[in-house]
Amino acid sequence: MIVYVASSNPGKLRDFRSAADAFPGISIEPLPGLADIPAPAEDAPDFEGNARAKAMYYSKFAPGAWVVADDSGLEVDALDGRPGVRSARFSQDVGGVESGDGLDADNNLALTLAMIEQTDRTARYRCVLALAVDGRVEMVTHGKLEGEVLTDPEGAGGFGYDPLFYAPELGCTMAQAGLEDRMRVSHRGRALASLLRQWRAC
Repeated sequence: MIVYVASSNPGKLRDFRSAADAFPGISIEPLPGLADIPAPAEDAPDFEGNARAKAMYYSKFAPGAWVVADDSGLEVDALDGRPGVRSARFSQDVGGVESGDGLDADNNLALTLAMIEQTDRTARYRCVLALAVDGRVEMVTHGKLEGEVLTDPEGAGGFGYDPLFYAPELGCTMAQAGLEDRMRVSHRGRALASLLRQWRAC
């Protein structure tokens, strides 16, 4: 059985496929023709709203197929939950931040600067997945991972804010953890495992 993912992000696809390894017979593949499909607006105020909207939208381009879409990001308590749904665009929202090493590095720099004077560094990764077929959302699952934001990045693995996100369950940053350990505790892995368990039981 195939579940198509409405994302071309290689990090997300790798994470999803790793989490699906525990479910024999289920294959995770990128949505065919995704590069040629105009992206929908992601203007909902929360992760679930965006995940639902994307799943409904993209599933219409693959009639009869199961399509999963996610919305995920980092919530920092000292920043009142930001960057939240704007995690992928935080440096753009802040403005004036350019690392010269790409968007992930820009976002990490923006977060580091925003946290300079903060003593409360608690944060969490949050992910919401929506599974849809023919424009109808059939299932929604949630996953989260508690942690804290470091003052300096550590590790070269993962993507996004992983070098700054220390996970107590791992004893290291997400960027320092191996793929198997990362998926064992990650917000994305937990959300997908919950979705696949429920989907397979249907």
